[in-house]
Amino acid sequence: MDDAAIREHAEAMCEALVAGDVDRAIADFSDELRRNLGEVLALLPLPATEATVESVERGGSGFNVVLRLVSGTDEVQIQTRWKDRGGEPKVVEASHLSRIATTEPAVEGEAGEASVDSADPG
Repeated sequence: MDDAAIREHAEAMCEALVAGDVDRAIADFSDELRRNLGEVLALLPLPATEATVESVERGGSGFNVVLRLVSGTDEVQIQTRWKDRGGEPKVVEASHLSRIATTEPAVEGEAGEASVDSADPG
């Protein structure tokens, strides 16, 4: 398990989140995280419109990977901890690093007036 393999798995997770494919996104979650899936998914701004791998760093016996996820209302950074489980890289921890509220872009209404969706994000 090296940083290139970890980055590849993390990027696949990001692509799955943007595609809305939660099953594929959690494919690399450890059994422990799957048992607490609701708590982990609550960290993520879904549906995500953008997801990128910010950094991959070796730390102790695993890797720390920071993901940047963007939705229509939030931009968050999630730190994931990856370890070797049965010869495969698996996410064993996920924690919230930061959250920034964003606003939806203005949408032209039928009368030509700009409107913004004012739905409460949380």
